[in-house]
Amino acid sequence: MHNNSTIRCLVVDDEPLARDVIRRYVESIPSLKLIGECGNAIDAMSFLQQQPVDLLFLDIQMPKLKGIDLLKIMTNPPKVILTTAHAEYALEGYELDIVDYLLKPIAFERFFKAVNKAFQFVRPVMETELPAPKEEPKKERYIYLRADRKMVKVMLQDILYIESMKDYVKVVTNQGTIITKQSISSMEAMLPETAFLRTHRSFIASVDKIKSFTPELIEIEKSEIPIGKLYRNNVMKVLG
Repeated sequence: MHNNSTIRCLVVDDEPLARDVIRRYVESIPSLKLIGECGNAIDAMSFLQQQPVDLLFLDIQMPKLKGIDLLKIMTNPPKVILTTAHAEYALEGYELDIVDYLLKPIAFERFFKAVNKAFQFVRPVMETELPAPKEEPKKERYIYLRADRKMVKVMLQDILYIESMKDYVKVVTNQGTIITKQSISSMEAMLPETAFLRTHRSFIASVDKIKSFTPELIEIEKSEIPIGKLYRNNVMKVLG
């Protein structure tokens, strides 16, 4: 590293919007410094040969050369956090000694957790925790969800509940419903734990939107969200 105060980061993703999200997250953490962005793995390889990088945010599905293939051919790679919409590459990624595996759309809380893990490897002689990020106003906290061939911005405070639909999830908000292809477990990992509560294998509820509850169900707006037996103890504990 060039000094003891910052970690140099490179973002590699063929989607400009995805790069924008990572850039904004990196800029909110004082100990990270974004030194470059690449739209494909070939450009990233050239960049890495010319400039030292401490931490690489690497997408998997890219044209010409996949991120996972770039990782395989690098002889002395920096620490890597994979950023992808494809959960099936997780095991292979960890076998290549990655730091973490982030499923898109990526929530800031999950991103910060991954960076904290990288921090322990990149700067082992210093503190094992990053300085607190600059606080984003609550009204500006959001995630992006892929729907109708585009990335849709969803404010966390607008989400009422989330329902699993096999390979898809239905995100019900104050403004309407969004259907996106991913598992409910990956969706749960992207949401702040204090604001959202898994109530059932098929449902996640926004804690602030809960109007009433019983041991069997939760009421949000005009909808009734079931409480599964396996989740009941935790739900009752959280709701008091």
